[in-house]
Amino acid sequence: MDHREEIRKYLRELLLQKGDKQPFADDTSLLLGGRLASVDAVEIVVFLEEKFGVNFSDIGFDQTLIDSVDAIDSLIQTVKK
Repeated sequence: MDHREEIRKYLRELLLQKGDKQPFADDTSLLLGGRLASVDAVEIVVFLEEKFGVNFSDIGFDQTLIDSVDAIDSLIQTVKK
């Protein structure tokens, strides 16, 4: 499974935990759009730190960095450089 699919799967699971079964595109705003809450942002951060080695203490936290599959993918690509 590629990392974009892992991200989609993880976000889908978070949404399902909230009873949100609506589909989403890779550019759908999930946090700023209100489908996920700030507590979910913390879970996403932990997931990214553990799964992809993203160190938010180095880059700082900004919700826009983790607001969609596209944003998360871009963040991972930046960190890998």
